[in-house]
Amino acid sequence: MTIFDPPRGKVIDVQGGGILKLLGIGFLGFLIVVLLFSTVTRVDSGHVGVLSLFGKVQKEALPEGLHFINPLKTSHELSVRTQELKETASVPSSEGLVLNLDTSLIYHLNPDKAADVYQNIGPNYVMVLIEPNLRSAIREATASHSANALYSSERETVAQQIVSQLKAQLADRGVIVESILLRDIQLPTTLRASIELKQQAEQEALAMSFRLQKETQEAQRKRIEAQGISDFQRIVAQGISTQLLEWKGIEATENLAKSPNAKVVVIGSGKNGLPLILGQ
Repeated sequence: MTIFDPPRGKVIDVQGGGILKLLGIGFLGFLIVVLLFSTVTRVDSGHVGVLSLFGKVQKEALPEGLHFINPLKTSHELSVRTQELKETASVPSSEGLVLNLDTSLIYHLNPDKAADVYQNIGPNYVMVLIEPNLRSAIREATASHSANALYSSERETVAQQIVSQLKAQLADRGVIVESILLRDIQLPTTLRASIELKQQAEQEALAMSFRLQKETQEAQRKRIEAQGISDFQRIVAQGISTQLLEWKGIEATENLAKSPNAKVVVIGSGKNGLPLILGQ
């Protein structure tokens, strides 16, 4: 090549560089989208979201709805709805008898302490915290009452005792106890039969007492009635004199004499000479 030859242009392949640039832009856009989605979290209705950063639980809890959070944080949902925990346990009575008791605990998680519950107990707080305390409270309550009381009159008292103990134990741990229901109490067959016989005898005694009370009231009524009749007769007897009877006899004789009917009259009969009618 000499200085008189035309210059040759340098050929540059720009197609490969453009593809790489587009790929880079696409990857960057994908990362931006991922980051945007990771900053948005949704908490379902009736739940709260407990946040953690690199395994460390944050003290804040998110209410239900959409929220923007640090993309490095993770949200853990816990239900704050009212829930039912059914428990069937064999418990002793004050006599040492073993009873089968079916209960239902109504409770819910305190939203303000959801982060503490998740950090200190974990998401399985029902199994770890509530169930053991419920069993213990049931056994303590039934052990201080007789089987007869559990089967009849003091059932509500036992339930209130269980609720009071659970509230004292679980309120500070983040669980709010609403109520407890004693669904069924199964006694030994022989004990149940004796209790039913006792209750039947008590009902019969009440019925007999009612009948005796009724008979007593009836006797009192008759006594008052007899006293009234006696008082009437005494008052009437005091008002009837011999002169009155003689006067009434004279009036009857006069009326008899004026009557046009045929009759036989004997005058002078009796002590006072009043007429004696023999026939008509």
